[in-house]
Amino acid sequence: MLNKLIPACLLAVLGFLGAAVAQAQPNGQAEPSDVVEVDRIVAVVNSDAITLFELRSRTDQAIAQLRGRNVTPPPREDFERQVLERMIYEKVQLQHAEETQMRIDDRMLEAALGRIAESNNMNATQLRSAVERDGIPWPRFREDIRKEIILSRLRDREVESRVVVTEGEIDNYLANPERKADQREEFNVSHILLRVPEGASPETLLRLKARADAAMEQLAKGEDFARVAASYSDAPDALSGGSLGWRPLDRLPQLFADMLPNLKPGQVSEVMRSPAGFHIMKLVDKRGGEGAGDARVSQTRARHILIKTSEVVNDAEARRRLISIKERLDNGGDFEELARSNSQDLSAAKGGDLGWLYPGDTVPEFEKVMNALEPGKTSEPVQSPFGWHLIQVVERRVEDVSTERQRAAARLALRERKAEEVYQDWVRQLRDRAYVEIRLNDER
Repeated sequence: MLNKLIPACLLAVLGFLGAAVAQAQPNGQAEPSDVVEVDRIVAVVNSDAITLFELRSRTDQAIAQLRGRNVTPPPREDFERQVLERMIYEKVQLQHAEETQMRIDDRMLEAALGRIAESNNMNATQLRSAVERDGIPWPRFREDIRKEIILSRLRDREVESRVVVTEGEIDNYLANPERKADQREEFNVSHILLRVPEGASPETLLRLKARADAAMEQLAKGEDFARVAASYSDAPDALSGGSLGWRPLDRLPQLFADMLPNLKPGQVSEVMRSPAGFHIMKLVDKRGGEGAGDARVSQTRARHILIKTSEVVNDAEARRRLISIKERLDNGGDFEELARSNSQDLSAAKGGDLGWLYPGDTVPEFEKVMNALEPGKTSEPVQSPFGWHLIQVVERRVEDVSTERQRAAARLALRERKAEEVYQDWVRQLRDRAYVEIRLNDER
């Protein structure tokens, strides 16, 4: 009920941006580029332009991000070319979003900014102060967040309509003995992608393969992987050093999943080829692996009372209402009765009962508090993307995972495995269809 309306990748994006604001230090900022010339256009993307000022601002941000990760930035001139290409990819996606009437209004934006502030133990005023103290104008930060939300939702929409998982694929996935052996193991992975245009000529393929080999040569000499990724990779995560974070094998593209078990922590793969382009992968670390094949899982039966926020009911009012309801519960009030009369979702008719919940069925904010509660206990007011909740755990049990649940989990894993490949293919086609004129070297 609670986990499908806010895309997981959006929450990850917001969490990363919030952490970046909270952790940035004034003495760790990039040195701003010297502006010694009148602003000019460095690229035309369909009907839009990218200016030198925009490119330099984005490059400064990217350099600050790398330094915040203790990564030495690449030479600025080379790095600007990489940043410009990423800006072009972003531009064509935002243009597509506008053409297809995708909008993020101010109310949705304010909710996202509120979640960023909360995740960093700040209120809205403190978040704004932190952003401006970091040298970022607040209006620009707001619009950057709006763009991130649009890009995230655009990706979800386009991938959702293109990923197909068949029943046969699910059967094969569940029957694979290697999956059972590795299902508890997770891998911390970084990668480099050199994207190949659709219908690339043999000359283009040779040029990109030579570039991939040049990246490998840098790595063989001991160059930091994150710095090489920032210099060479065309992937969206290149500016963060190419890090994919911790993933189980079944949440990685098949090409990566096939290679990773052959690597030791710290090792780098050979150059690999996929329809998207040339890949280089590094296994940073791995963990887990025990308890493979366990088909039992803990479930929680919970109920809640939800007060949604709106233009009429703000966060403070929603929380105040739940504090009042909690006082009535603590004084012997009946949860079911109070849920029926106060809760603002479909579970109200059932006294707030959400039934038996598996791990991952609810959003992280809800699940974290629910998991910490003893049966029979009721939480303090808890905020989630849906509003404010009082949560009560009724009971817990450990059950065998049903066949239907296993197949649903397999379908989700296969969709996530395919999603990155589908997305990279879609955005490459979008870029290839666009009119792009690069003028970065003009008058340089």
